Amino acid sequence: MITATQGVKFTSSCASCGGELVRDVGQFIDRGRLRWGVEGQCQACPNAWCEMDTGPAPEEIRQALLTKHGAAQLCLANKEASLVPVLRALREIHHLSLGEARLVAADLRSVGLVGTFVEIAYLAEGLRNRSVTVTVIRPPDPPD
Repeated sequence: MITATQGVKFTSSCASCGGELVRDVGQFIDRGRLRWGVEGQCQACPNAWCEMDTGPAPEEIRQALLTKHGAAQLCLANKEASLVPVLRALREIHHLSLGEARLVAADLRSVGLVGTFVEIAYLAEGLRNRSVTVTVIRPPDPPD
């Protein structure tokens, strides 16, 4: 079972007092499930919260991770291999219809799929569990 995690901190204005709100957002794999979380705390007032859920992260979190860390890419190692196990894995992992899975599989076969590193690592593990050989191209580490 793989583990992968990515996070980013950023600030915005607190809706309660206008002070500096620090948010820590992330995406991770925990016990074989794709998860995301966000914590926020105002530096000037008691406004604070924490939220976590399973499945795809909200677009705001995805965009923050992609902006900070860049996109990872998933490619089939053998573009001539049967797509049957790929279709099964895509339908199982993402709960896609057969038609939707065919479209995603066609992209995977031709140009590859891109997403956050955690999303790509999660999908890669699901495909490998179906004996599909894939390659993950991870973005370079961001500068400190």
